[in-house]
Amino acid sequence: MKQRILIIDDNPTNLKLALCVLELEGYRVDQAVDAEQALVFLRDTVPDLIFMDISLPGMDGLTLTRKLKAEDRFKHVPIVALTAYAMKGDKENALDAGCDGYIAKPIDTRAFPAQAAVYLQRAGSG
Repeated sequence: MKQRILIIDDNPTNLKLALCVLELEGYRVDQAVDAEQALVFLRDTVPDLIFMDISLPGMDGLTLTRKLKAEDRFKHVPIVALTAYAMKGDKENALDAGCDGYIAKPIDTRAFPAQAAVYLQRAGSG
């Protein structure tokens, strides 16, 4: 069965790029453009991995991460922060909020599938 990845990003270009790269690697990829859309999707589905944009409209990615990590059914799901704001302290803030990793945007399309595989492997062995 294909591993399922949810990408939450309000930038259509970033979303499409990440989606295409991961689908080419054989993953089943779902997308959401904001926290509200993600929460609707997550009512019925628990993905194997979530890539989370930090600066979302409305509820930001760190708030959504805290909300998800507080629920038992999402505790084991790796959530990786994706952010264009690679400022000092951002990585720490993401990890403090419960993110399992941090990737600066723009994503490196050559490295991104391998990065996803690492998080999926960790989740599977945990």
